[in-house]
Amino acid sequence: MAKPLRHGHHVSPASHPGIPDPDTSAPAVGLSVSVAPDVRPLPCSLIDTYRELNTHLGLPPSVESAHPSPMSADRGSLRSRPFGRTDDPPTRQGRRPADPAGRPARGPAPAVTSPAGTEPSPGVLAVDSGGSGLRVALGRADGGGPAVRSSRVPVRTGARGIDPGHLMDQLVPMVRALEAETGVSRPAAAVVGAAGLATLGEALRAELPGALAREFGVGTTALAADAVTAYAGALGIGPGAVVAAGTGLIAIGTDLTAWHRADGWGHLLGDCGGGAWIGRAGLEAALRAHDGRGGGSAALLACAEEQFGPMPGLPGLLYPRRDRPAVLASFAPRVASCAAADPVAAGILRTAARHIADSAAAVCPPDVEARPRVAVTGGLVNLGEPLLVPLAEELARLLPYARRVPSAGDPLDGAVRLATGLATGRLGLPVDETMLWVAPAGGSEAPGGVNGAP
Repeated sequence: MAKPLRHGHHVSPASHPGIPDPDTSAPAVGLSVSVAPDVRPLPCSLIDTYRELNTHLGLPPSVESAHPSPMSADRGSLRSRPFGRTDDPPTRQGRRPADPAGRPARGPAPAVTSPAGTEPSPGVLAVDSGGSGLRVALGRADGGGPAVRSSRVPVRTGARGIDPGHLMDQLVPMVRALEAETGVSRPAAAVVGAAGLATLGEALRAELPGALAREFGVGTTALAADAVTAYAGALGIGPGAVVAAGTGLIAIGTDLTAWHRADGWGHLLGDCGGGAWIGRAGLEAALRAHDGRGGGSAALLACAEEQFGPMPGLPGLLYPRRDRPAVLASFAPRVASCAAADPVAAGILRTAARHIADSAAAVCPPDVEARPRVAVTGGLVNLGEPLLVPLAEELARLLPYARRVPSAGDPLDGAVRLATGLATGRLGLPVDETMLWVAPAGGSEAPGGVNGAP
């Protein structure tokens, strides 16, 4: 049976069989207040001495880092800079660091401060969770570019909605890697933008703030609908309207007192003008041409057969798929490619433009004097002029008082902006249980209103 470890007793292969450590067989020196330079692991009494030095004299004898083993290489050991960080604490306390041989250096330490001459700004954690996977950013609130990690595995949904356990399973290794890369830990604020939060967010609101506090030391957590992070990424803080147009479509607007939403009802009931809607309309025109019915398009039929094969097999390819919206949306670029020469394809995109503008008008603040901004973001803008030209015309017709502006960023940029505002007390957008919910680490809801104000 293996011997128990005893206080002040150095472990070696001879004293503790089964530990493959052939280079550390030397015993502790004296009462383990010191050991030979090559002895590892350190004796327990020496570790206790280190603790006493830190407690009573404020001397930081060690630097925390992930254990440097192959099993922890992807959990923070690599790029954690433990040796380069060893000199940081004494220098920050006004003492010169030890030299490489371990001898204390004499004289005052050079002043070391943050670039602004103050303590580092608060850390911020931002998450964008959607149907295409997960993206995570970690940085500081002073505006420096955060480090980013991503996963292509979407977070699962279950009987209680979005699964917080599966979300944390993915977050932990990514955030640990980001902590090692950036040196940021215990972020003051975290914002998680999640598709479906309004209807599938019960479990997230109940469990995620506490989980983030326990695992990463997060101070305050906010959960946001993906439309809200899209809004913050596109426009930042201020009144206006944003249409997030990708596979689906949702419009969101605010006058800074409340959120207003239009569409986003999914490909079966809505998302009018989105990628799945355009793709479905194009395939319907192809099937009409195949049948010989009016309103068909020979050009779209040729494109559909090239992409999906003979039309009689299309239902069998499409209906069993769980990702039907994405399959439909994959045909939208073919509709755009035919629009210049095919009036049916051009008509589909003009109708899509009307739907998009109609949703924007439904949520845009009606304050003519304020001239609210309007932006369209998402993958649908990549269809180019066949969609964007009629869209500009429709927006000018329905919202002549609004300013059309390009999107400044994407939903992850928006989550970073919201986390920065949360950390610095300048959130600036309406708090709402289904759209932008703020909770302390314990998980209780903050009061309503902007920044938690009543």
